[in-house]
Amino acid sequence: MINHVIRFGPAVEAARSTGAPIVALESTIISHGLPRPANLTVAKEIEATVRQAGAVPATIGMIAGEIVVGLDEAEIAHLADSDDVVKLSVRDLAPAAAARADGATTVAATSAIAARAGISVFATGGLGGVHRGAGTTFDESADLTALSRLPIAIVCAGVKSILDVGATLERLETLGVSVVGYGTRRFPGFYLTDAGYDLDWSAGDPAAVAEIIRAARGHEVHTGALIVANPLPSAEQLDPALHDRVLAEGLAGLERDGITGKDVTPYLLSHFHTATEGKSLDVNVRIILRNADLAARIAAAL
Repeated sequence: MINHVIRFGPAVEAARSTGAPIVALESTIISHGLPRPANLTVAKEIEATVRQAGAVPATIGMIAGEIVVGLDEAEIAHLADSDDVVKLSVRDLAPAAAARADGATTVAATSAIAARAGISVFATGGLGGVHRGAGTTFDESADLTALSRLPIAIVCAGVKSILDVGATLERLETLGVSVVGYGTRRFPGFYLTDAGYDLDWSAGDPAAVAEIIRAARGHEVHTGALIVANPLPSAEQLDPALHDRVLAEGLAGLERDGITGKDVTPYLLSHFHTATEGKSLDVNVRIILRNADLAARIAAAL
């Protein structure tokens, strides 16, 4: 029988014992979010960025049924190169463990594992949310309900612009998830600097974000996540006209090909990469590296 416990990588275990700052990182961006061979290169760059900003990276995934917090280089390479890596949300963790599967954790699963491991800060690219047409399909990411009950700060570039951003913000409000703009009172749209929605709160530096986290801990009233929405500078965003055209084409492709559920996001991201001739990939990489840097500085400020 397999020992169903969380395994910590040596660097993460050492950081836990000394109280050093740790930043959780997801693994779906490695296995499902970026094309090969860029996925492995970027995974290494993300971890290096966290280290350079003063924290210990903890990339989370599953190897042969074992949840690992702090995958080593060989394990990350395996998830990057294998065709048999399962995309794991929270509900999939136990079945995948029992099947001794190799798996990459989504935002929801990474957040849940990180919170269980006592890690306070998580860096990702963009959150999942309410899909377009969800009033008919009821298609909504498990990220949202997971964030309503997990005490973790998530640094992201908003929610993916392929989603219904307005409906996602409404759901986050209903679920009691705090949203703070980093240096802005406008909600970013992943590839786009501004998704077109105002925010009630903002923070201007890592220390201010850390103080919000401390306030939540001290009150012991709000038990959900804190979303730190970190927009790309406008000069670095994907051209909005190109974005809108490619998104419209991608949404038409979804309907034509009958793509639904958890296959929607990988399909659209792949379409963006192809249709923008790699421009969206460049933007995606800038997003995650900026978020990794900010998350590490927030963790250090804590």
